[in-house]
Amino acid sequence: MVHMYGKRAGETMINLRLILVSGKTKEFLFSPNDSAADIAKHVYDNWPMDWEEEQVSSPNILRLIYQGRFLHGNVTLGALKLPFGKTTVMHLVARETLPEPNSQGQRNREKTGESNCCVIL
Repeated sequence: MVHMYGKRAGETMINLRLILVSGKTKEFLFSPNDSAADIAKHVYDNWPMDWEEEQVSSPNILRLIYQGRFLHGNVTLGALKLPFGKTTVMHLVARETLPEPNSQGQRNREKTGESNCCVIL
């Protein structure tokens, strides 16, 4: 009975491989109910010894990047529909604020439009 429970518990956890800018990685297990802020706090509280050079002063500046996008603190792993039993890779960076998604997208579109114009001419 205990074995089955353990197996089921493992299947409902999400394995995250977090990558620092330096390229160092570490794997952590999280629940689908854990948010990006929960993950940042957990990693900060359990900072790996081999990440000592990258230690930050506060969990509030740790940000997760998944598929090229910054995750807001209240986004849960379950909302991202991450697979159970597989490893999901995310980047972990120290950054005070998140970029504004709308203004950044608009600027990129304008730049793209300008370069397309120049290429056509």
